Amino acid sequence: MDTIVYSNSGMEKGKINLPSFFDTKVSPVLLHEITTAYLNNQRSGTHKTKSRGEIAFSGAKPWKQKGTGNARAGQRNSPLWRKGGVIFGPKPRDYYTKISKQKKRLAVSMAFSSQLQNGNIVVVESIKLDVPKTKKAADIIKNLKLSGQKIIFAINPDKTFQLAARNLNNVVVENIKNINAYQILWADKLVLTPEAIESIS
Repeated sequence: MDTIVYSNSGMEKGKINLPSFFDTKVSPVLLHEITTAYLNNQRSGTHKTKSRGEIAFSGAKPWKQKGTGNARAGQRNSPLWRKGGVIFGPKPRDYYTKISKQKKRLAVSMAFSSQLQNGNIVVVESIKLDVPKTKKAADIIKNLKLSGQKIIFAINPDKTFQLAARNLNNVVVENIKNINAYQILWADKLVLTPEAIESIS
């Protein structure tokens, strides 16, 4: 499977033969499982509400049982009362979801294949800057005609370009070795280099 390789200026420089994992049959079920697990694993699980036993109120009965005309009440920390406890509220928990290495690798291949089929992958000959200037990074994006709210540069580590692009709201520079299926699918445009493709082959 071939795709066009562009220069930083947006000119066509030739074609590259993509590895076989860019032609993986896509399983929406597996991709959903992987992305759900990724989002679960980002959760801190520190949410907490107080039950009636944890509310700092006196344990005294608010008023006598009979004769006042009020409804019966035993304590001020009742969940029925303002500032009372919460019934079945959330408690701290671990949302970690384990996914096997085989599924992770397969999902990454599927994510790349899906984005390629949708025309969202752009291969650039090289992405390197002499100085970390935001304008230079913005010029590269403009030359490549990258549209969309979420653009990911999945490349080999380049500190200069990473510094240049960090002030651009819609741009993420990610080490290709750390890329995962969720990030690939999240991007409106995914920019790769031949060097990056070779490093994950």
